[in-house]
Amino acid sequence: MIKPKKILAIGVKLLIGLISFYIIYARLNSIPHLKEQFSGWLNEPSLYLILFGTLILMPFNWGIESYKWKIITSTIERISYGTAVKSVLSGICVGNIAPGRAMEFLAKIFFFKIENRPVITVLHFINGMFQMLITVTAGMIAIAYKLNRHTSSSTIVYLVLGGGIVMILFFCLAIGNVAFIQKKLKFIKWFKRIDDSQIVQLSRSMILRLIVLSIIRYAVFTTQFYLIYRLMSPQTAMLQSFASIAAYFMFTSLIPMVSVIEPAIRAAIALFVFNNPNDVTVNVVLASTWVWIINVVIPSLIGYIIILKEKVYFRSSHVN
Repeated sequence: MIKPKKILAIGVKLLIGLISFYIIYARLNSIPHLKEQFSGWLNEPSLYLILFGTLILMPFNWGIESYKWKIITSTIERISYGTAVKSVLSGICVGNIAPGRAMEFLAKIFFFKIENRPVITVLHFINGMFQMLITVTAGMIAIAYKLNRHTSSSTIVYLVLGGGIVMILFFCLAIGNVAFIQKKLKFIKWFKRIDDSQIVQLSRSMILRLIVLSIIRYAVFTTQFYLIYRLMSPQTAMLQSFASIAAYFMFTSLIPMVSVIEPAIRAAIALFVFNNPNDVTVNVVLASTWVWIINVVIPSLIGYIIILKEKVYFRSSHVN
């Protein structure tokens, strides 16, 4: 006879798969004439080599993120690099369920001891701030560059840079004051379980390592977008392309995404920031969609396979 806990575990896993992949399907289906657009675009022989190159970079993208995750969580619990990869990929899958990937941490923390999960939750959001710091910094520089080229008003440029500096300072303060954040979160029941021995303060060397890794990861996924965009708009100058891509990633990181219409929002942002009269609208939409498929949909499939293979123990301290 199958135990009730095992039935519950199977049910939870199936529910995660059904919701996650339904949302992915709904997102793709929300883009008008996507199938026809893809069919026409795939007739381009040069596309296959570019897509292969972009796909090859995907493991580097999430591999670096997994290494960052292993480093920052080592302050509380040491895990292997393989476990960090499984944690991150599972998080990508579950992250599809809620807007802004708000539920991603639920899968990631399940690879840690029960008593460590509240503080690991805090570290999940702090880890995200490292990438946001780099994304916003690059984005603000890109926007200032684009505005300086297309507007005579230096006031707008200064306002944009001022807003960016405020956000950058916020991320820097959060990263440098993890212990303070942990203590302030104790009014929430989940975080009351964090005891004094689990209070984390990141060392300067660890902060520097995580910043460097975030820069490298940023270069990887920026290159992915550039490869596809360059194929469609070879006449666009490299600096102009990277400036548009940096602005695109900043906006898509800062603007909360409503799950089902996320691709449509991303497409609208792409059209706004690229704003190149030589671009075909469909091509910009397809470029942003391809990057999303490679960096989110494919890892989500891998993450779900990992979730299916994991044994869930609701009262034990580990997920094996």
